[in-house]
Amino acid sequence: MKPIYETGIIHIDVTNACNMTCSNCSRFVGHHTKTFLMDLETVEKALKSLKGFPGKVGLMGGEPTIHPDFYEICKLYQKYIPDKNKRGLWTNGMNWDKYEDIIKETFFYKDIVYNDHTEPEAVHQSLLVAAKDVVEDEKYMWELIDNCWIQDRWSASITPKGAFFCEVAAAQDYLFDGPGGYDLEEGWWNKEVSEFQDQVKDFCGNCGAAVPMPRIKSQENYEFVSSSVQEKLSKASNTRVASGKKIELFTHVFSKEEIENEISKGWTPWSHRPFKQVGPNKFLDKDGNVVDRKIIVTAYE
Repeated sequence: MKPIYETGIIHIDVTNACNMTCSNCSRFVGHHTKTFLMDLETVEKALKSLKGFPGKVGLMGGEPTIHPDFYEICKLYQKYIPDKNKRGLWTNGMNWDKYEDIIKETFFYKDIVYNDHTEPEAVHQSLLVAAKDVVEDEKYMWELIDNCWIQDRWSASITPKGAFFCEVAAAQDYLFDGPGGYDLEEGWWNKEVSEFQDQVKDFCGNCGAAVPMPRIKSQENYEFVSSSVQEKLSKASNTRVASGKKIELFTHVFSKEEIENEISKGWTPWSHRPFKQVGPNKFLDKDGNVVDRKIIVTAYE
């Protein structure tokens, strides 16, 4: 793992509500019995806590444009993240027409990830399959977790419950009513790996991100869970409460040899679409230019 201050992105999850219920959503949309809308005071506190962070600060959900204070949130981003290059937006475009002006004012196209989830081949990793349930060798499981692609390539996160070294850990904490994150004090992100091992122990064994396994199309009507996760979902009475999608129990246990074989085949779970979309009918070409046609690239390299 790497220290949080070397993470390229820290997301502020302003809501976990969404107009869609994709399979294997990283925020577990569709499983919540209750959703949140982060109040503006907390958004401001979160932004202040990131003063000096060298990476990008993402505006994320759920679907962030659902938030009734989306305009005001964008203005707070402008105030506390003065460098426009350091702001990012992740959206499915639900309220793009309503907020297009403030979106363009706040974010460069190159820093927008627009995904309306209509691409039939888009796939997601099975995050509700717990590594502890499906990896035969526990010591090897922790080696996989230590090299998890989400922590290495992607995002830490802030929710109304605090700050987390990993966005999936943050989503787990809310879904299962966990202990909450770190206080939003200025510089909380300036942590070495040894300083966030409490969260690693709480969340990583319950996640499937680091385990090479079959990925599922986001439009499927089911998703995989493993036995311990199924039990926790049942206790929380929130097994796909928000949609008609089904869950299927994943029971296979991987040997080290099976996993190494999958990794050797070029497993790239971060690349879920072969193009980069930044707005309605707006895409990035290989040189980072905005064009009006899909350009096939290796996504999120």
